[in-house]
Amino acid sequence: MAEALSFTLSHAFGLRRVRHAPRLALAEAAIRGEGMPDAVVLDLNLPDVAGVEGVVSLKQKTLGAPITVISAEVEAGMVSAVLASGACGYLSKSLPRAEMVEAFRRMWAGEIVVPDGYEARADASGEAAALAQNLASLTPQQLNILRLICQGRPNKIISYELSIAEATVKTHIAAIMAKINVRNRTQAALLASKARLFNR
Repeated sequence: MAEALSFTLSHAFGLRRVRHAPRLALAEAAIRGEGMPDAVVLDLNLPDVAGVEGVVSLKQKTLGAPITVISAEVEAGMVSAVLASGACGYLSKSLPRAEMVEAFRRMWAGEIVVPDGYEARADASGEAAALAQNLASLTPQQLNILRLICQGRPNKIISYELSIAEATVKTHIAAIMAKINVRNRTQAALLASKARLFNR
């Protein structure tokens, strides 16, 4: 899929260079080593990331480059979560080639593009955007810790898995709770789940 999309976009837009990586970690390493991209296309179904964590992480690292999510699933809740996290569009993998090229043309001109039939809940959009903004303020290490909290890991295990002191874990957890406006670990995990941060 990545190779076919690279070829399609290169041909349609005359792009001189298109990079692709099979994992989020490799994409981030390429950004560090080879420089910032002009735009990012992210598949939600990668071996090392699920949910909108990839969008949040790449937004922090690409300094405003437009991020488009492409996925086989177009469930409304996930589309809303992706857009609230700062993506400029959400495309179905099943789009015909000509429609996909046109969608990229519109997005790269500044338009937000969503799947046909998608309707955002107006009453929830402001709340989702505020939550996404708070989650986007977390550092990479805080995202790692929040992921482990969502998996039910106690502080001692988090400390061991991340090779940091337990006191450091506690400091990070306090910072996470302050940034996302919660009072305990359970609320933090519930908010992360609501935002589709780590899962679909």
